[in-house]
Amino acid sequence: MLLPFSPKFSQEVIQLLTTFWCCFWICTLLAIFIWSGLVAALDGWKQLRRLHQIPCHKCLYFTGDYNLKCTVRPCEALTESAIACRDFEALEPCKPRPPVQPIFAAKKHATSTLTSTNLHRRIDKAQKNVWL
Repeated sequence: MLLPFSPKFSQEVIQLLTTFWCCFWICTLLAIFIWSGLVAALDGWKQLRRLHQIPCHKCLYFTGDYNLKCTVRPCEALTESAIACRDFEALEPCKPRPPVQPIFAAKKHATSTLTSTNLHRRIDKAQKNVWL
């Protein structure tokens, strides 16, 4: 029988408390690590959203050149101070281009099958039409 003050009982209690404290500190450090990772991710997301508000790439005066990014305010171009730029003028929206027609458009025939001979004839005919 183990008595509360026996050496064997004390060793078991110390071992149990040591195990508990080790588990507690491991879980605490893991929680702190996960929390700091989440805080860093949220700060990065806020910074990214702030940087996406910079309108320089949509401005008329933006050159896209490394040496001279903006012709009006070159020191403020592509920085956070450019978010409230007084000289910002939006580019005109681009008109969509018409679709490009292929040179060799294959015609579908329900009755004919496309064999290698027929294909060569069609390509020769198309090339003759192009060079005319």
